[in-house]
Parts: sequence; C-alpha cells; structure tokens
Amino acid sequence: MSGEPWPAPGARWPSRRHPVDRRVPAAAPLIAVLLSLIAVVFGAVSPASATAVPASPSAVAPVPGRAPAAAAATPATAPHASPPASPAREPAAAVSPPASAAGEPAVASVSVSTAGEPAVASAPPAAAAAAPQPREARSGTVSPADQAQRVAVIGVPGLRWGDLDPERTPNLWQLATEGAVASLSTRTIPPEGTSVNCPVAGWLTVSAGQRAAAPGPGCPPAPEPVRAADGSATVPGWSELAALQRSSAYQASIGLLGQAITAAGGRVAAVGPGAALAAADQNGRVATYARTPGELPDLTPYAAVFAEAGEIARAWWRAGQGRAVELDDAARATAVRAADRTVGELLRHLPPETLVLVAGLSDAGSLAHLHVAIALGPGRGEPYWRSTLTAASTRQDALVTITDVTATVTHVLGLPTPEGAVGRPWRPAGPAPEDPVAELAAADLAGQVLREIRPSFYTALVIVQLAFYGIAAAVVRRFRRMLTAVQVVAVVSGAVPVATFLAQLVPWWSAGRPMLALNAVILGFAVLIAGLAFAGPWRRHVLGPLTVVAGVSSLTLLIDVMTGSHLQVNAVTGYEPVTGGRFYGFGNIAFAVFATGTILFLAGLWRLRCGLLRPVVLGYALFAIVVDGWPGWGADFGGVPSFVLGVAVFALLAFGLRISPGRLGLIALGGAVLIAALSVADWLRPADRRTHLGAFVDQVLAGEGWPIVTRKLSAMLNTLGNVWLTLLALVAVAFLFLVLHKPSRWGASALSQAYGRAPELRAGLFGALATAICGFVLNDSGIAIPAMALTVAVPLTLAAAVRALRLGPPTTADRSSAESARTAPPTP
Repeated sequence: MSGEPWPAPGARWPSRRHPVDRRVPAAAPLIAVLLSLIAVVFGAVSPASATAVPASPSAVAPVPGRAPAAAAATPATAPHASPPASPAREPAAAVSPPASAAGEPAVASVSVSTAGEPAVASAPPAAAAAAPQPREARSGTVSPADQAQRVAVIGVPGLRWGDLDPERTPNLWQLATEGAVASLSTRTIPPEGTSVNCPVAGWLTVSAGQRAAAPGPGCPPAPEPVRAADGSATVPGWSELAALQRSSAYQASIGLLGQAITAAGGRVAAVGPGAALAAADQNGRVATYARTPGELPDLTPYAAVFAEAGEIARAWWRAGQGRAVELDDAARATAVRAADRTVGELLRHLPPETLVLVAGLSDAGSLAHLHVAIALGPGRGEPYWRSTLTAASTRQDALVTITDVTATVTHVLGLPTPEGAVGRPWRPAGPAPEDPVAELAAADLAGQVLREIRPSFYTALVIVQLAFYGIAAAVVRRFRRMLTAVQVVAVVSGAVPVATFLAQLVPWWSAGRPMLALNAVILGFAVLIAGLAFAGPWRRHVLGPLTVVAGVSSLTLLIDVMTGSHLQVNAVTGYEPVTGGRFYGFGNIAFAVFATGTILFLAGLWRLRCGLLRPVVLGYALFAIVVDGWPGWGADFGGVPSFVLGVAVFALLAFGLRISPGRLGLIALGGAVLIAALSVADWLRPADRRTHLGAFVDQVLAGEGWPIVTRKLSAMLNTLGNVWLTLLALVAVAFLFLVLHKPSRWGASALSQAYGRAPELRAGLFGALATAICGFVLNDSGIAIPAMALTVAVPLTLAAAVRALRLGPPTTADRSSAESARTAPPTP
C-alpha cells in the first residue's frame, strides 16, 4: 500500500545527526589569510599559508538498481536504478513530447486534491509503472532514452523539510534521499498586511513564471474547475484572476506555462483545482481534468503532469478559514501523513522516464517558511540524482525559487522559457549532504530565527550607537583622560558591521538563546578585529586602526562575494531566502559596508607614502568597483554608480584637485556607462545564464522598465518611515559635524587636528559620504545604506580624531610634512 516504505536492497535511512554548516571549513581559511594579509601590509608578520578544507561531505552510497515493474500490484516506488555513470555527456537535442494515439504530442498536468484522506488504489493501470529511473550513460553520449519523456510537478502546498520523517512520510522521505534537493523560496505576492504566501498564489506563480497574487483578503481555496463532457475543464473566474495580476506590481501573465505547452502541440491535464490553475492556458482551459488520481487516464501519451497533494493546505484553511493561523502539531502531522499517501498514489500512476518535481508551493501557517524542493529522474542530458539543486536565479547550492518551476518544466520539455517568466531551470549542483532532510530543515530554522530577532537586533544596534555618540561627545568636549577608552570602543564599533557577516561562520541560530548567541559572536569578531587594529606599530598613527578595520571590512566582503556570497545568506545584515529579495551578489547593506570600508582603506594605504603602492591602491579601487558590478560576483546595479562617485571624489581630493559640478557630472556619466555596459554584456549571454542585470535590460527592451523603476523608487521613499535607521543616520551626521568638526575646549576641532596629521582622512571621509548619499537615491533600501555606511565611517573617524587629540595639535613641521606628502609626486 502507498503508506508503506519503498523497499530498496541494501539501503538504509541516513542518520539523524545534527546538521553542520558546510560553509565553515571553506570560509575560515580565507578569513585567516585575510587577517594575515592585513598584518603583512603594515609589516607585523610574514605571510601565513592556509589550506582549504574540503567543504562537502561524501555523497550517500548509491542504491542498487532494478528494472521498472509493470505488474498491476506494483507498490509506489522511487527510482532504484543505479546512479548514472560519470563519462561526460554531450548536449542533446530537445526531445519532442511523445505522440498520443491521435498522433499529436500530449502534456498532462495532474493535481490530486481529494477530500479527506486519499484512498489507496490496490491495482493501478497496467500502463503505470515505477517512478522514473535515471539510465546509465552510454559511451559519453546521450540517447533519446536518457531524456525525460515527461515532467510530473507534484505540488504539496505548505510542505516543509521539518515535516519529513522516514516513518510518517516514507514516500517523500525516499524521494528526498534519492533525488536532488533544495530549499524552496515560495515568495509570491502575499495578502496585504501579511508575509504569508497563499496556495492559490503559488499555483498561479507556476502558471505565470512570475510572482502572482491570490484574490481577496486572506488566502481563499482554489476554485473547482467546471468540467465538460469531453474531459476538459475551465477555471471559473479566470478573467478576474488575470485582471488582478495585471494590476499588481509584477504584472504576471497567468496561463503562460499551459499556453506554451499547448502551442507546441501538447495536451495539458490537471487533477484537482490547484493544479488546474498551473496547467490552464491563457483562456483558463485545461484539456484534461480529473479530481483524483484514480480518474486519470493512461499517462504514457502525456509530456507534463502537474499534481496537487493539498491535504496540508486544506487542513490549514479549515482551521482558519484562510486566515494566517498555525495548525496544531497533531492536525499538521495528520495532514502531512495524508499528503504523503497522496504522493505515493500519484507516483504509482507515472510511467517510466518521468522527471518528478516535488514542490511545497506555499505557506500553510502564520509565518513564511522555506519549503521542500525535490527533483528525481532523467533530465535533459543530466539526471537529477542524489545531489543538491541550484538555479541561475539563486546561484546558491540547495536553494531554488518557485518561479524556477516554470522554467524547469519548459527546459526539460525542450521548450524556450516563455517571455515574461523570470525563473531559471533547476539544475543538479554539488553532492547531497549526508542527511539532506536535517540540513535543509536547519536552513529553514535559521531563516525563522533570523526573522524573529532581526527587529530587536537593529533596535539594540541603534540605541547602543546613539548612546555611544552621546558619551563620546561629552568625552571629546570635556573629559580628556577618557579619550583612550573612547578610541578603543570606537574601533570595536566600526568593526561591528563586518562582524555581522563573519558571524555566519558560527551556527548561532541553533543556540538555546539565539539573540544572546548572535550578539556574543558579533562582539567576539569585532573585538578580534579591533585587537588586530591595535596589535602592531600602526596603532600609533592617526589612521592605523582605521585602516586595519576598513581593510578587513573591504577584503572580507570582496572574498565572500567572489566565492558565492555565503556570509550574506541569513546574516542579520544580509538577505533572507524566505523573502526572496536577493540571493547572491551584494545586498544593499553589504554594499554600504564594503564600499565605505574600501574607500577608507584606500585613504589609509595612500598615507603610506610609497610611490609604487599608490598605483596598486588605485588598481584595487578599480577592481573593487568591477567586482561590485560584475554579473558573476556583486551584480549590483545601483551600487556601481555610487561607488564610482565615491572613489572619484576620494581620488580628486587625494591628488589635491578641486571638486566641481562639471567633474561630478562626468563622474556620474562614467558610472552610468559602466553599469550599462556590464548589464548589456550580461544580457548578451544565454537567457538561462543571465543575472538580474541582464534581465533588467531585457525588461527595458520589452517596455517593462518603468514599472520596475517606479516600484524601486517607491520602496526607497518608504524606507524613510523606518524611524530607527533614519534617526541613526541623522544623529551620526550631526555628531560628525557638530561634535567632531566643531572646535573643542583644547583648541582646533578634533577633525581639523586629524586632517592636519593625515589629510587623506578628509578624502576618504568625503568619498564615503558621497557613496552613501548616492546609494540612498539609487537603491530601494534607501536610508539603510547611509545609516550602515555611517555606522562604519563615523566611529572609525572618531577613533582617528581621538588619536589626533591625544597627540595634540600638529606642529608646523607636521603640517608641512603632511602637505608635502599630499602634493608631492610619487617617489620612484
């Protein structure tokens, strides 16, 4: 029966060990090298070598294969074929959908949505066989038999990785342990006032390949299609659903996937109301519709199967009538068990050579989660088998998005991705973890913990910063004996932003008190960086500690973004996969820390007065800008013009040149041309390899650029309503100019004395401020960019100013030396 585990000769269930963050071994040596390089630049130690530790554990041993059974009493089985051989494969031509009895290709969309618990069929049709089985590679080539003959999309709205269990969900468990797996970001357009993604919106998003919305308040159930005598059906209210999407921010075109398949000569079938939404063409019509798997015809002629196991979503809807409530544990466990039985029943109806995609398409609770994504079976030249999944839309192992489902179906069927669909095909990535279910459940836990503590973290950060500015103002104006303590605290404070990313090297989210653990880890890294800043002879110079902290900030994020942006994923100042705002490259806050750190780092290095070093400094500045905008690394559209402006302002002041409106205009034009060139270069790549830079060019050419610009502008202006970040930015600027720039009781202002001893500080500070202001205007994160940039720049500037106060006003010889160092030509 379908509730029984699938037998597999010699197989055993993976152990339920505690998940391990596999990024730590790979990232730690990079950070060690980084810290050593900073020390080397200032002459403290000799270079240290570091050997990277392999990050990925060995894959699960393959399960011996067996041939697909055709007996009527065959139980639901996952593929037990041996994993494909390793010889290189050649690209294969697109495989046409199999011909139906009438001679035309057919595509099926199966959505199982039965009331209550599904009945277990004791005798499936003779044509039904075991689930798809990857075949061995033959002589390094791909034959038509190695290609998927059809795709089955089994949607299980609300399914999370934490729901899977070898005893409670044997069918899903075996799919997960034998297939390619990932966390699924199901971000759609949630109902107003919530962050929950509705099941109807999830199915419509698959239909459109773009984020879609559900009608009305809350999360209504999918409408039951109206069936016709010929077996087809029509989704009621389809025109209203289409109009709703056209009026939404993303203007999704529902029916895109079904239309693309039927236009290629295929037939589409659906079982259940949810899958009918995904399978319908642009008129809302489904060629073949069934309410339960038992009503399905022989699926051999079909090329795509969409299936719904909707028990979790229905239980949630009954509990709250569409409101965002949490199911109790018992009700959820019962619904999950029933959904697993439905999945098993569906698998028994699938012919061989079927690629099975399982997707937890939406939320079914009061909070948004990461959900289940599994692919198992043959693909197009590369089977999905015991690995993690990735996609060009995320560029992260074990992370894909709901909009990628559409592109995956068309890719496997050999069809082009429909115009208007924004996803990218799921692809096998690295080897699967030893316990994929536990590790992916831990990833969801990290996201949930992050969303819970992030508001409190920012509130605490702002309060501590404001309190520190108040204390520092009093010390600078009146209490000179406390200047050393203020300098130390300022350096630690300036290291906190980069420490929030380094904290991802430690699994703080698994602690019993994660907020306390996070703060302890961040403070620990900040103190470590500050210790390095005061460890060598550079501590005696006005810009010494500033340069070390800024250099660590710049190089840490440079290395991270060039190696996959792992430190930003689920960081408290990074991006959340659950919300789906960004998955790779520089997030806006990370950009603020990186750009500010880089410009201040340039200022400190410029002070070294080494003629050969200055070209290297300018080269690093150019390289940092390219990394920020390069599609394969930072992919930061709004950051490049801001960064170019800041670096140019720094360079002009460092060379003693005047900043004029004409020069600023040319600089701004140069930044715009650079990011335009990078975006066009990205657009010229194949569609499935483009980042959002190339996608934006494509949208502009299609006349869709203005809605995107207005949406980003609206988001930027809305950030001004963030009282805490706005207050932090305003107070930081006030402290900079009203406290540090104002003459003190001991004579000249602290900033003036610092400028006298290190004129490069003025160039670096003005460059950082220019980047922050321009970044505020050009990015949808708005006020967050100057707030975080000032959180780096102001404490480090305070540390430099305090050191200058401790040294006393510069003598005439000091001023002459500083001025000559600033204006003299480089020495050979």
